[in-house]
Order: sequence, then C-alpha cells, then structure tokens
Amino acid sequence: MKNKRTELKVSAIRNGTVIDHIPAENTFRVFAMLNLEKSTDHVYFGTNLESKKLGKKGIIKISNIFFKPEEISKIALVAPHATLIEIKDYEIVKKEQVLLPEEIENIVKCVNPKCVTNNQNVPTHFKIIQDYHGKMKLICRYCEKAMSMDNIDFV
Repeated sequence: MKNKRTELKVSAIRNGTVIDHIPAENTFRVFAMLNLEKSTDHVYFGTNLESKKLGKKGIIKISNIFFKPEEISKIALVAPHATLIEIKDYEIVKKEQVLLPEEIENIVKCVNPKCVTNNQNVPTHFKIIQDYHGKMKLICRYCEKAMSMDNIDFV
C-alpha cells in the first residue's frame, strides 16, 4: 500500500504577510475587507483548517504586502486573536498577535442613519468595549449608538 499524503504543501512567500488564527467563519470577511481579490500578487488562503486554539481557523498568505496600523485594526475587529507574521527574504522577521485598539477612527460606519457621521462630512469615531457577556461592542462617539461586531460595515 502506498503512503497517502495527509498534508497540502503551499509555496513559501519570499516577502509578505501571513494572517493566521482567523476564525474560520471570518476568513472571507478578512479577505474582502482588505480588498485581496484585487491583488495582482500571490494570495493563498485556507479556511476550516484544524486548530487547537480555535477548533477551526482560517489563514491568508499575501505576497509583497505589509499592513498599515489602520488595516491591522480592521483585522483585529473581525479576528481579535489573529497572528500577523511578516516575512522578508523567506525569513520571519516579525510575529505578533493583533491588538484591538481602545478606539478606532474612520474605519467603521455608524449604523444609526441619523448619526452626524452619516449626514455630514465627519469622520467616524468609536470606543471599543466588552458587554456583560464578553462580546465586543462599538460605541459611537457622536450618537452613542452601540453596535455589535455582527453588523459592522467598513468605511
């Protein structure tokens, strides 16, 4: 009997970023929010992969892209336990867990149609809190509307 392959090998990236430990249900959301469908460089992704930490996870590998702080904040909103791994010349040069900021500006739209940010040229500003059940919420600085992570829409 021949040996069966139990792993899929994916090419290493020379330069770029790996986003690991994405909740499996948010892999495509991270992919879309970072506009990776428009990338002309190599982008590899997998979802529903086995994970000791999450049960199931997603992973995205992007060649030649290194994220700015506001993009990392976006990732942290939908994948708060994700790990970012920066690679240069096939070597890991930086590996860190994303950090959820206490406040975010001009990243998410307010769900309140009457909010000043939806009716005037005012950038959005939210405070990030956890509710009594440990769920993350965003509180609008202007109208004080609370939003759950399920109904956020990025600017």
